[in-house]
Amino acid sequence: MSSVFKALSDPTRRKVLQLLRQGPMTAGEISDRFDVSKPTMSAHFAVLKEADLVHAEKSGKSVVYHLKLSVLEEALLGFVHSFGLDAEPSTPSEEPAK
Repeated sequence: MSSVFKALSDPTRRKVLQLLRQGPMTAGEISDRFDVSKPTMSAHFAVLKEADLVHAEKSGKSVVYHLKLSVLEEALLGFVHSFGLDAEPSTPSEEPAK
């Protein structure tokens, strides 16, 4: 789970994940949306792959990235469970009738 939160700690990587919510994109299509070098974007992609948040697929000379939303959901649910935030909310007790 720590690799997921490491990946999510960077705003560029969060933006990449937001872009991939719209559907698969090539590395070039994603990189074109950022004002950083290709090696920097490559490093971001590596962190996202290491966290298993994206799947990379070769398509000719391009690499197509797909969002693995289930991994993100599992990590976030695990985080919620670790704080006991998944318990049913307690309902306020009713005041006794007078």
